Amino acid sequence: MTRLIADIGGTHARFALAGEDGQPRDEEKLLVADFPGPLEAARAYLGGRKVRDAVLAVATPVDSDWIDLTNAPWAFSVQALREALGVERLAVINDFTAQALAVPRLQPDERVLLRPGQPRRGGAIAVIGPGTGLGVAGLLPIGDVWYPIPSEGGHVSFAPHDERDAAVLARLRARFGHVSNERILSGPGLINLATTLAAIDGESISIDDPPEVSRRAESGECPYCREALERFSSLLGAAAGDLALLFCALGGVYIGGGLCKRLGPLLDVERMNASFVAKGRLSDYLQPIPIYLMTRRDAGLLGAAAYPL
Repeated sequence: MTRLIADIGGTHARFALAGEDGQPRDEEKLLVADFPGPLEAARAYLGGRKVRDAVLAVATPVDSDWIDLTNAPWAFSVQALREALGVERLAVINDFTAQALAVPRLQPDERVLLRPGQPRRGGAIAVIGPGTGLGVAGLLPIGDVWYPIPSEGGHVSFAPHDERDAAVLARLRARFGHVSNERILSGPGLINLATTLAAIDGESISIDDPPEVSRRAESGECPYCREALERFSSLLGAAAGDLALLFCALGGVYIGGGLCKRLGPLLDVERMNASFVAKGRLSDYLQPIPIYLMTRRDAGLLGAAAYPL
């Protein structure tokens, strides 16, 4: 039986097919902006091929029949989409539910250890991933089965850790009202960080594309871009530590999404790890928890293929 699977974010929609082995095949990446909705994108991918079931992982809350993507213009009815696609079963899940389901299925060479530790066998796992937005999920083992815990934890309130962070928060609050972690720990968040840090010092920089922050930081031409990446690394560690406490994630923390993989050495692992355990009386609790970077390119598709229908 062939299943249509998709991992749909704010920028790209990745489609693939999955058979009985649960491995994605025939993957194709489409631009969300090129299609009015998931039906047209799915039809373009399938090209007339028939499937019985479909699982779509989407970067937005999933709590009703109506799905409205947070960082993209797509909105649709699950039931109407199922009927239009002509599939027997359609599941729409949060994209980080899929990322979490992929974790137990990763091969050793599909993750990189960023923080050594002693993961507890049978311990819960936390997943966090900066991309176009900020995804968060948990993974809880019960017997031999892993159960994903959906979350919209990327939208929890940003907490400053020093006076410079507090100044960033004040300026972003004036702009956005509520300032979530996603406003900072994401591709657009890198732009927010760099431009706001400059504004605090009375400077003005113009950046429209997140990779430009990385380029200017690497070249040394923009100290605010360099500082933005340093603070991004530290604040990512702090958010990961919060998440580990929230889920009691003694099985480890996994970083997904595409942004950290693209940053490479610009992700300051030392700063990230220091902030991860800087939790006062609970620092010792976090010490044995490892952090991994998920490097498998299609982890979301792998998790969608594993989702039980």
